[in-house]
Amino acid sequence: MRTPGPSAVPLAAVLLAVALLVGACGAGPSPRAWAASVCQALGPWRTEINNLTSVTQQQITAKTTPAQAKENLVRLMAGAERATETAREQVAGAGVPDADQGEVVSRGFIASLTAVRDAYGKAKTSIEELSIDQPAVFYDGVQAVMETLNTDYRASAVDTSKLNSEELERAFDEVPECR
Repeated sequence: MRTPGPSAVPLAAVLLAVALLVGACGAGPSPRAWAASVCQALGPWRTEINNLTSVTQQQITAKTTPAQAKENLVRLMAGAERATETAREQVAGAGVPDADQGEVVSRGFIASLTAVRDAYGKAKTSIEELSIDQPAVFYDGVQAVMETLNTDYRASAVDTSKLNSEELERAFDEVPECR
């Protein structure tokens, strides 16, 4: 039986490394396919968030007891948190687009949705912690929570000035799912 010579191990290591690199460089989805997947995830999410926002505004101004308002607002924030997590999972599941800046853009979308999800979770927890014993204090607390939510929501936006991928911009403009 012949044992591998000194050059056999390095050659095997080189071949393994090349195989791993080629496998790791496997192309992700095309820019159009990725944009379509992202828009398919974000479309229902936007609709759900808009609906929840509308209902939340109605709840804040409705003549309900603090206990009812608290229950409704916690339920609404939990729904927004779940909807955002679903969208985040779907965007993450879309993979990394095979485009210039694809990894950065993908990470930016996921980070933004993660921050939005966390903002809703934080708002839900903050509302849960509000005392309903004094209605005026409770509603002032709700107002403060909503202001913080809006601030956190704005802060979560993707900074598109750093995402310069002409391929992805074109794909988002062209695919029907994004219109």
